[in-house]
Amino acid sequence: MRSLVAALRFLTILPIPGSWGSTEDDLARSATWFPVVGLLLGAVAAGFAMVLPMVAPPLVCAGTMVVVLTGFSGGMHLDGLSDAADGLLSSRPRERILEIMKDSHIGAMGVMAIVGTLLLKFAALASPSAGGLWATALVMPLAGRCAIVVQLALLPYARASGLAGIFYRRRNRLTSLWAAALLAAVACGVLGWRGLAVGAASVGVAIVFSAYVYRKIGGATGDTLGAVCEIVELVPALVLVLGPMGQAR
Repeated sequence: MRSLVAALRFLTILPIPGSWGSTEDDLARSATWFPVVGLLLGAVAAGFAMVLPMVAPPLVCAGTMVVVLTGFSGGMHLDGLSDAADGLLSSRPRERILEIMKDSHIGAMGVMAIVGTLLLKFAALASPSAGGLWATALVMPLAGRCAIVVQLALLPYARASGLAGIFYRRRNRLTSLWAAALLAAVACGVLGWRGLAVGAASVGVAIVFSAYVYRKIGGATGDTLGAVCEIVELVPALVLVLGPMGQAR
């Protein structure tokens, strides 16, 4: 359970007292629990999504949900998304890309990535009917944290050292199968047959983005792990509002 607490400390802003689950070894073992933390975040978001439509119009509900989804993770994954966008979209050599991603300053591509992602989340969450908003909010954080586990399983670590390297000390590639199975089970449980499409699309996007990252820099970094979380967190909402699926809601 120490590794679960470590995952909660790392992925959320929850104030956990004491030092239990705060060692590097606890953190190294914590990736297995990332999907569970995503599900817990989804449960919190789903709770908000059930109550908000009773007191607020759809646009306010969508805006609040975006804040909730971002705020409970402390914006950590958005930071990774912006750094990854600045580096990966710079058309520079591998070493220069890694330097750009390590720079704390945000560039134009990073700003565009953050704004674009948040706008798409807002638009997608404003589109479903109120009755389906809670299910979308439940699955989105789960999909994002499962995507982190998938990229960890697929890619080596691209840097000689760094915080994300801790997760590679105890990496277990089979964890990605557990993550995908949990995502499929939860998505199908709350969305029916549409859950299969959500699960397949989420894992598919995680794999495609990871392949792109590998081609650019030869492995994952903390920033690409944050980026894949944000990108895939958006996928369930988009799948559910596009085409016949969205109309069926």
